[in-house]
Amino acid sequence: MASKRDYYEILGLSRGASDDELKRAYRKLAIQYHPDKNPGDKAAEEKFKELSEAYEVLSDTKKRQMYDQFGHAAAGGGGPGGFDYTQGFSGGASINDIFGDIFGDIFGGGGASGGRGRRRSVGRPGDDLQTSVDLTFEEAAFGTEKVISIAKTIRCETCHGSGAKPGTQPETCSQCRGMGEVAFQQGFFSIRRPCPACNGSGQTIKTPCTDCRGSGTIKKKSQIAVKIPPGIDTGQRMKLTGEGEAGERGGPAGDLYVVINVLTHAFFKREDADVVCEVPITFIQAALGTELDVPTLEGKVKMKIPVGTQSHKIFRLKNKGLARLGSYGRGDQLVRVIVEVPSKLTQEQKDLLKKFNELDTGQSHPMHHGFFEKVKNFFG
Repeated sequence: MASKRDYYEILGLSRGASDDELKRAYRKLAIQYHPDKNPGDKAAEEKFKELSEAYEVLSDTKKRQMYDQFGHAAAGGGGPGGFDYTQGFSGGASINDIFGDIFGDIFGGGGASGGRGRRRSVGRPGDDLQTSVDLTFEEAAFGTEKVISIAKTIRCETCHGSGAKPGTQPETCSQCRGMGEVAFQQGFFSIRRPCPACNGSGQTIKTPCTDCRGSGTIKKKSQIAVKIPPGIDTGQRMKLTGEGEAGERGGPAGDLYVVINVLTHAFFKREDADVVCEVPITFIQAALGTELDVPTLEGKVKMKIPVGTQSHKIFRLKNKGLARLGSYGRGDQLVRVIVEVPSKLTQEQKDLLKKFNELDTGQSHPMHHGFFEKVKNFFG
């Protein structure tokens, strides 16, 4: 008796082949050698049986593990447990039966045998909607509630979403007999598609509702209250489940996505959960030190400016920033001081500044003198 060929060799695969590679290889060869395509060809029939047996084993994780370890001996009881990993294989199976799991996505959720006797769901889910909402910086910081006005379809109250005139009921589609899909032959495949008579619903309406004209939904402007959490930022979305378009004939409603847009503030900017505020001070305040009223999200606070503060120095006000969305605590406020150099001086002011410069020994401007001393030494 001739020994069996290696299953991987039959399918033209290596032992490390993925499930997707296994399916693609089997699909290609099974189409080529299927008896429906090769009537009366015994060699093709035997080849097809061989392919199907190999796929039956290798597509099952446990059977494949046993085969990889013990080879064909596992089927004859030589391996642990002595199971037969070809049990249940039938060389006479139809092409639709064999390809049901492989072509499920192509045929809309199961091959011809997989969908047999299965009734389609009547209701069609509603579409999702998207809208945007503008928030002030403070609303985004502390959270708020907004009422959104949006036009969308809702369930018809007259027929309660059935689409049929009150006192009547939808009827089973005579063309697909309630299945919602019909089969047609394409070559040696039997392919199923949504029924054109009922648009895949499995039902027809003889007497439509006069308000919704049989759709089960009507268009209406709706007001929806939305709670905005503190700390939200521009570009983030909120999902309101079930607030989208109504489903048809009892199907679930879609969702509403609210996109956030935070408006520009007069003097606050955002860096993650921190708030940045730039505060201008005079060079006299920077040199001698001072105390300023600094704006924060919760009002003004006193902040001390030390003697000799340099421009763009950053001071941190703890816990004066934004709420950390989805976490705990708040960020900080970063106060960046900008030393403003006077641009319009009187002659008297100019004279005083010249006098000040003559009295400068270099200790007043260590950065300035240090830099140009390095330049002098570098160029000689």
